[in-house]
Amino acid sequence: MKKSEEKFGMVLLRNLAGVLAIVWMCVIFAFSAQEKEESGEVSASFTYHMVSSTRTFFHLDLSDERVKEIADAIEGFVRKVAHMVEYGTLAVLLYIWIGQWEMSFLRRAGTAVGATAVYAATDEIHQYFVPGRAGRFSDVCIDSAGALAGVVIFALLVRIVKHVRARRLKHEN
Repeated sequence: MKKSEEKFGMVLLRNLAGVLAIVWMCVIFAFSAQEKEESGEVSASFTYHMVSSTRTFFHLDLSDERVKEIADAIEGFVRKVAHMVEYGTLAVLLYIWIGQWEMSFLRRAGTAVGATAVYAATDEIHQYFVPGRAGRFSDVCIDSAGALAGVVIFALLVRIVKHVRARRLKHEN
């Protein structure tokens, strides 16, 4: 593959990441626009199915009542992890998109995490106006932590892949 083709592919990938970041922001906005009852039902259903699937996968002898108890006990934790994952995903998409401009890793990562944190803050303001929902600073912190974790994990994975490729090329030559 020629260098110009490879560069074009990277530009295309990065711009696709920018478009996907906007789409992902719309998905986050749609979840945030759900009223408290609807949001709670989605969360409870997801957690119940997750615990039920775990029961089936590991062949655990748990009654439906016990599955519901476990799901109810961990629902809050699952919600916070889901927040971290959705904002980590957004930060990674922004990090990839921002990569088309020359800048240091720290500046690129800081910009992606910072932009994601700002979006998280505006999302919490939005939730303040949704019936039954509340905008919480603690959620902005959780979302921002997810953004930071997402970018750090993604950057580490990229480094590992580059290292493995370099070793493979070295052994092939």
